[in-house]
Amino acid sequence: QVQVVESGGGLVQAGGSLRLSCTVSGLTFDEINMGWFRQAPGKEREGVSCIKWNGGVTLYADSVKGRFTISRDNAKNTLNLKMNSLKPEDTAMYYCVAGPRCDGESDVPLITRIEPPYRGQGTQVTVSS
Repeated sequence: QVQVVESGGGLVQAGGSLRLSCTVSGLTFDEINMGWFRQAPGKEREGVSCIKWNGGVTLYADSVKGRFTISRDNAKNTLNLKMNSLKPEDTAMYYCVAGPRCDGESDVPLITRIEPPYRGQGTQVTVSS
């Protein structure tokens, strides 16, 4: 049974930082690409970032480049997203996904297509101005 579980969301002031984590079970973590997408109320899903199974490729949406860093620890079956210089427009529910394509920038928007059980229930990030 595949389970994807996010943690680490919360409320932060603009300019602050948060670190999201995601754990995966039921899959061979070190053989799968991982990613994050987000969805704000009333808005479409937005692919945020992805990382290849071996960490060799990391890709980001233009809206978060230079501020967010995706990483993984295959020994712990854990995916991380460090978010710095947060802006109010980063406020959204953030979803961890397992198995997206992550070969080129054109794959980043497609992260949003991953559905349960290969994505988690989400963790809320709220950035106040």
